[in-house]
Amino acid sequence: MGMADVVIVGAGHSGAQCAIALRQNGFAGSIVMIGREPEPPYERPPLSKEYFAREKTFDRLYIRPPQFWAEKQVDLRLNLEVLTVEPETKTLGLADGTSLTYLTLVWAGGGDPRLLSCPGADLAGVHTIRTRADCDQLMGEIDGGVRTIVVIGGGYIGLEAAAVLTKLGCEVALLEALPRILARVAGPDLSSFYEAEHRSHGVDLRTGVVVEALEGNGRVTGVRLANGNVLPADAVIVGIGIVPAVAPLIAAGAAGSNGVVVDEYCRTSLADVYAIGDCAAYACDYAEGVVMRVESVQNANDQATCVARSICGDAKPYHAFPWFWSNQYDLKLQTAGLSVGYDRTVLRGDPAAKSFSVVYLKGGRVIALDCVNMVKDYVQGRKLVEARISPDVAMLSDTLLPLKDLAGANA
Repeated sequence: MGMADVVIVGAGHSGAQCAIALRQNGFAGSIVMIGREPEPPYERPPLSKEYFAREKTFDRLYIRPPQFWAEKQVDLRLNLEVLTVEPETKTLGLADGTSLTYLTLVWAGGGDPRLLSCPGADLAGVHTIRTRADCDQLMGEIDGGVRTIVVIGGGYIGLEAAAVLTKLGCEVALLEALPRILARVAGPDLSSFYEAEHRSHGVDLRTGVVVEALEGNGRVTGVRLANGNVLPADAVIVGIGIVPAVAPLIAAGAAGSNGVVVDEYCRTSLADVYAIGDCAAYACDYAEGVVMRVESVQNANDQATCVARSICGDAKPYHAFPWFWSNQYDLKLQTAGLSVGYDRTVLRGDPAAKSFSVVYLKGGRVIALDCVNMVKDYVQGRKLVEARISPDVAMLSDTLLPLKDLAGANA
């Protein structure tokens, strides 16, 4: 049986950043980081963007050079999974039959792609994009001649994949069950804009459709819809969200269902056990205390730093500002804040010019912005969110008026 002062479960953004921040804050104890993949920690967002598009080689995705971890005395244990957590004895049961005890456990397990439940979901040629192996397998099939691809799911992963596939010369159909794409994270203005953009690039984008089954004999050949139509498919990409990878913690008695619930210091209900990143649900300041998971690199990194400081004796509540981004075609989307519960939107600029912002308000206060090729709005607008500004709506829609002036006028 091995032992470590801090065991970090998960070698993604949050796990890697926690180990980095521990050393940066002077932690001298032993650190073990357990990862399910064979690769040292690497960036995930480029998998559906630059890496998939062959614009970045994998060696450019490493969060730190592979030798960094040994230099910082972080014991990386890769290709390994945690099966059980015994909080009373502080012991982890590992998939290789060994066990490991900890003084402090940081659960940074992330999530697994949510899979289809319809007939044919297990056919060859059905892919997700969550790991390097996922992406490499799909890229290999495209190199081998796959050209007709159906993307299921109109969230950012699906949209980014569709954008890359069109650039690679594939014939792409994108299916979304809800009436519009991005319905869970953005307002109708942004949804309509991206729907039009994808269609203009040749994507057969359909909303309000239900997948009944995937057809094929061993390998997928088509996607059958509830209306009986069948779309031909050499391959299918499923991008319908993630399932938080927290089963061992929940089985051990940690509070949670859709993720593990943590307090303002990212502590779970189990003693000396933290949870961070995509799998951690917390009462978010920027969503009026709604308990939710925030799936972003920003949240993963900032929660990791919060936990590292707590372990090092400098505990401070987590109050980081949420932000996101997405690259599709020649469009750079930057999001500041969370639009959860918005009751009004204000459009700044003209979507036809491919440079505009959507401002989300709740009770007259700015709570979030989606900025498409509008870097100034993003930089200045986040200050409106942080300051809880309630601007004049007519002034807010005037693109000649910088958002920083509204912050000053409302001070």
